[in-house]
Amino acid sequence: MERRILILGLDGAGKTTILYRLQVGEVVTTIPIWDLGGQTSIRPYWRCYFSNTDAIIYVVDSMDRDRIGISKSELIAMLEEDELKNAVLVIFANKQDLDGAMSVTEVANALGLTEIKRHKHQIFKTSALKGTGLDDAMKCIY
Repeated sequence: MERRILILGLDGAGKTTILYRLQVGEVVTTIPIWDLGGQTSIRPYWRCYFSNTDAIIYVVDSMDRDRIGISKSELIAMLEEDELKNAVLVIFANKQDLDGAMSVTEVANALGLTEIKRHKHQIFKTSALKGTGLDDAMKCIY
């Protein structure tokens, strides 16, 4: 079954590494060229890709306590878009392999996941570098 999946999140969250890990099964040195990215100036363009989306993978850097509020704001704004009303939301609490990372519960609370009623959603503990949690999360989408 074919699905249209968007991988979104702030810059540095691990989106490109996750994509390579899922596609080729290994981590490679990445240079974001064709991916849209998550820098501030680029985020408004995310909506250009919302049409016909079945699932959103929202990647959060579990080490980035300073920007978790921004990550929440971007997530909430995105989920209000009509074109995403039927999309399943899967959150990757990424970089869980690093000491000092926020726990999955901390990430979920910081993002306000209990307040999300319109979308089916689930959060997963992941490490893009080690590949942990990615397969389980992808099974949730398919």
